[in-house]
Amino acid sequence: MKTSALPGNYLKKIRNIGIIAHIDAGKTTLTERILFYARKIHRMGEVHEGTATMDYLPAEQERGITIVSACTTCGWKDKIINIIDTPGHVDFTIEVDRALRVLDGVIGVFCAVGGVEPQSETVWKQSEKYHIPKIAFINKMDRIGASFETVLEAMRQKLQVTPVPIQVPLGEGEDFKGVIDVLRMEKLKFNPDDQGRTFERIPLTGEEETYALKWREYLFEQLAEIDDTLLEAYLEGQEVSLDEVNRVLRKGTLELKIVPVLAGSALKNTGIQPVLDAVCEFLPSPVDVPQIEGIDPETKEKKSFPVSHKSALSALAFKVTMETGRKLVLLRIYSGRIVPGQTVYNASQGVEERVARLFRLHADHKEKIDEAVAGQIVAVAGLKHTKTGDTLCLREDPILLEKISEYRPVISMALEPKNSAEEEKLIQTLDKMLQEDPTLFVERDKDTEQIIISGMGELHLEVVLDRIKKDFGVEFRSGQPQVVYQETIADKASSEAEFARELGEDFHYGFVRVEVSPLPRNSGNEIRWEIDRSAWPAEWIDAVCNGIENGLQAGPLKGFPVHDIRVVVLELRSKEQGSSPVGYRMAAAMALKQAISQAKPVLLEPIMWVEIYTPEEFVGDCVGLLGAKGGRIENMFDRHGQKVIQSLTPLRKMFGFSTDLRSVSQGRAALSMKFDRFDVF
Repeated sequence: MKTSALPGNYLKKIRNIGIIAHIDAGKTTLTERILFYARKIHRMGEVHEGTATMDYLPAEQERGITIVSACTTCGWKDKIINIIDTPGHVDFTIEVDRALRVLDGVIGVFCAVGGVEPQSETVWKQSEKYHIPKIAFINKMDRIGASFETVLEAMRQKLQVTPVPIQVPLGEGEDFKGVIDVLRMEKLKFNPDDQGRTFERIPLTGEEETYALKWREYLFEQLAEIDDTLLEAYLEGQEVSLDEVNRVLRKGTLELKIVPVLAGSALKNTGIQPVLDAVCEFLPSPVDVPQIEGIDPETKEKKSFPVSHKSALSALAFKVTMETGRKLVLLRIYSGRIVPGQTVYNASQGVEERVARLFRLHADHKEKIDEAVAGQIVAVAGLKHTKTGDTLCLREDPILLEKISEYRPVISMALEPKNSAEEEKLIQTLDKMLQEDPTLFVERDKDTEQIIISGMGELHLEVVLDRIKKDFGVEFRSGQPQVVYQETIADKASSEAEFARELGEDFHYGFVRVEVSPLPRNSGNEIRWEIDRSAWPAEWIDAVCNGIENGLQAGPLKGFPVHDIRVVVLELRSKEQGSSPVGYRMAAAMALKQAISQAKPVLLEPIMWVEIYTPEEFVGDCVGLLGAKGGRIENMFDRHGQKVIQSLTPLRKMFGFSTDLRSVSQGRAALSMKFDRFDVF
């Protein structure tokens, strides 16, 4: 795409969307149909057969789940749709978060039987953090137990949104026959002979029209609350044109006041094209969302560029992948343009990078392109230093965008290579995986010299180990999974420390007095000053901060990082000779350690939110099993003839829980588990 050939309204034709949901709600199956109907692929793959286009990793094909976000681009009518298919498993939440960070719109997929499941709720609320407009697709309407209205009610209750159906199912479960277009009051019949690629619009019968009118009236009631013109026409009984209805639907969607809802069955090839129409009609283009803001890395003042290829460059690296040893960085370009051979400035790292090649992605396939411009999502080769969350711009007009959220690991495992040659290969492999995965952490145990990897859950580490062995051919032994803890304090305390020592030929001095106090859970750490920092040399101040930050990396109980603590620097003292940054750094670390030790330090462990879905006859056994695992029952209710048991349970007791659950329920109970918080339990 050459900038000289860009139409003036090209940005309005772009849709950068993601597909989010709970595991097994049908995201990847929906994506596969979208690509097929958009003629991007010529044969639909299936998740259960391991042939889905977007699940290209061997680990994904074996497990039938999405592990990494996959990008693709397709066309629908006159629009260009960039799609990111995201994972549904809680262990890969970071994949969802970094995708959402660069998207303009989202399709939320819900199972018509399961409704708003735990991970659906998690990823939906992640998207709310970024104020992303959404549409919803209620999938699997052909499944026994499907209930369209139950899912709508769950959306209202759990997601706190106003769902507005623009397409409703004709029948549910075994009686599901198709869908009704509420806007046009027509029935859609999808052709099974060409896998649903074509469909026809059929007039409604009297009974069907009565059913559809109920939903149409509800639709107008919701839209009337958004737009005064439509409200007036509605109250006066005037006919409202389809264009006017679509205008208000789009307005309400972009303002996050409503969520248009569609229904169907992706596996049965029913109801997919209307989803594509809704993406084009109601979800935003890059110019319909607020202009992204950053700061000037030098002045720290707020800064932004207009969304145009003519503006200065601003782009966010949201994902790094390693392909056959070569690094690819996925970028969302917010303004400006990039061409191969161009030198760009990484404002996060403070280094210049050279763009070698540009690609448009289709899952694991790459299409070389000559230029990338504002509004696009592309892959770049040649960026040696760029990591997830970094900002790329121009050195002469720099901008620094907000980084992508960081996640704390909850589980760790020791790895032992078979020999020194394998150890070197293992370290190199882990280095590559660390560049890809910001939630993977690697360190060496100081006492045993073992390599310790930490991640977001058992499945996360299982997939990592699987890839190390199968994709990279490294042999090693692994220990049992271990829970990652944190430390905090329960009381307030103060302490002072003086460092006065010769190191080498130089004498170093520093004196620091600090006070520590606890903060609410998940508040992070905070450093405050009760002294006038401007009265002290900047390098001493930096040294004190450095000493405190380093000291918070290892608490006094078991050496785990310290969180949710406020540190107040109360006093510094100096000597005429010997005061140095080294002295203040050491004194600050010593004072902090003493203060934390006196402030009733406590251990925080990862607490999991556990949901069990079980037939009535196994409720007692499931509750008993949770009790044995230290679980605290929070809620219990009925859903579609099954009991749902919700509890909070410490992760350290949940290893092997799914196997025990299958045993006590004869394999009939299902489990959903997600990280809730670090806390004392």
